[in-house]
Amino acid sequence: MNETQTPAAARRADPDRKSRIVDACLDVIAERGVAGTSHRVVAAKAGVPLGSMTYHFRGMADLLHQAFDRYAQQCIDVFAERMAAVPAGDRAAACEAIARHIEGDLLGTQRDLDINLEFYTLAARDPAYRDIAERWMAASRAQLERFFDKPTAALLDAMIEGLTLHRALGTHAEAHDPRVIREGIRRVAGL
Repeated sequence: MNETQTPAAARRADPDRKSRIVDACLDVIAERGVAGTSHRVVAAKAGVPLGSMTYHFRGMADLLHQAFDRYAQQCIDVFAERMAAVPAGDRAAACEAIARHIEGDLLGTQRDLDINLEFYTLAARDPAYRDIAERWMAASRAQLERFFDKPTAALLDAMIEGLTLHRALGTHAEAHDPRVIREGIRRVAGL
């Protein structure tokens, strides 16, 4: 803030503050989990006054909902972009795109892994977050239905989610083997 700005003017000059808070919330979730996420910790991470939290959000549930909503949209966009690169009707290329999505997009970083697992847990326990999960799954199925019938798309979507969890939790070496992933996707896709 310069000498001629009032504190209120300095706040107005920070139009990205709410977005920064949401991004900081995702970082805190990745570092500490939902249980360790508080207004104070998020405000410190975002570099904003604590009062900004109640100004922009109705409470912690609202902040968490907006943060997970942003994360889900980012994941939806990444999958849509990957599938958009697949030529129409090329089911084999779609299978390869799905495998690459599982191997890289969903769990590309430890941060993504941690946020994903925290979201699964929260959405499983609190119905207030199911709208995000349903929107995310519907968007994934819509991409898959461009190449496969509805039942196959639903099974592939479940496989993506299941393999993601297995890879995240480190269970079953097969979940990490690119050949096994591709073979499973082709089997479900009927190729």
